[in-house]
Amino acid sequence: MPEPDSTASTTPAKVFTLKEIAKHKSPESCWFVIHDKVYNVSKFLDEHPGGEEVLLESAGQNVTENFEDVGHSTDAREMMAEYYIGDLCEEDKKHTKDKGPKSWTSDKSSSDSMWRSWLLPVGLAFIASLLYRVFALPQDS
Repeated sequence: MPEPDSTASTTPAKVFTLKEIAKHKSPESCWFVIHDKVYNVSKFLDEHPGGEEVLLESAGQNVTENFEDVGHSTDAREMMAEYYIGDLCEEDKKHTKDKGPKSWTSDKSSSDSMWRSWLLPVGLAFIASLLYRVFALPQDS
């Protein structure tokens, strides 16, 4: 029998508005929205590898895009559960441009384009080697 998910909760998550979240931008109360989830990272400020200033600059805001642009590790994403305090209200979700977590897996189309990007340089190298053999190498008479 599979083990129950320790992050699952039977009580509904608390819901916050962007207006409420905007009030929490101090070291004592530092909140963020990432992917429509609200996190209180006050206890994490001293541990953040980028320094607490980075977090405090964007406190009280939706930082989904910044979070994704930095390319946080799987470990960092797993640590987020510890600081999760609730969800963004539905009305404010409509006003954010959250496209969900970036996927680091490749799909067929990106694999195909990778092969195409190598085809031209390899083809040019092959033609250059043929030209070198024909014109630069000594010919037997």
